[in-house]
Amino acid sequence: MSVAKERAKKVTTHVLSEMKMRGEKIAMLTSYDYSLAKIVDQAGIDVILVGDSASNVMAGWETTLPITLNQMIYHGASVVRGVDRSLVVVDMPFGTYQGNSKEALTSAIRIMKETAADAVKLEGGSEVLESVNRILSAGIPVMGHLGLTPQSIHKFGTYTVRAKHEEEAKKLIEDAYLLEEAGCFGLVLEKIPASLAGEVAKALKIPVIGIGAGNQVDGQVLVLHDMLGINQEFSPRFLRRYHNLFAEIKGAVGNYIEDVKSVEFPNEREQY
Repeated sequence: MSVAKERAKKVTTHVLSEMKMRGEKIAMLTSYDYSLAKIVDQAGIDVILVGDSASNVMAGWETTLPITLNQMIYHGASVVRGVDRSLVVVDMPFGTYQGNSKEALTSAIRIMKETAADAVKLEGGSEVLESVNRILSAGIPVMGHLGLTPQSIHKFGTYTVRAKHEEEAKKLIEDAYLLEEAGCFGLVLEKIPASLAGEVAKALKIPVIGIGAGNQVDGQVLVLHDMLGINQEFSPRFLRRYHNLFAEIKGAVGNYIEDVKSVEFPNEREQY
């Protein structure tokens, strides 16, 4: 089979499991719209997360809490229309699954039906296990999320590294096992000590994706706008910027303004 045909193969939860088994790292990025999702997919990314971080980078909110289910569905559907290969996971937003497993199932069904995504992701362990089980019972793939859980920011009051102390680390490990046993196909670990993340990844059979969780896990995820340098205001230790699109775009817009003001645009070749 040619490399092109192999790369065109649709990524599924089963493919991710196989990648873990053979030690192949999983590359995951966020996307929120058709145009960028198309580029990210064609670049060969394995998993696209339609993150509730859209609340921050697309809508300008300080936290992820304000984004609604309808807005997540809009972003999810936009992304799916641009994707051929990547597995698309949509975040369930705050308030759509906590404390009410029936509402969780209704929300997850809406996401799957109205976006045509491949899976949903939600934050938490034992506290949301009933919702996880109910969603899984409908045949909907679920990705878990432990460690720093941004939807719980008001509970913790800080975005600092989680699970540094023994009691919290023990609970994280227990929650990871609970989510795997429930049937989650994968797990995101955010902003926890690298050694703990490596321990979890080694212990679990399902893929473990890290963000600020070191390199001993099965893959990595970053927010697209952060790693491309569009967002300049967020600079945690774990973030590597692969470009400075803020400067590139600002420069291009500046050139356009200058050309319009000086009547250099449009020129004779650019008019009818």
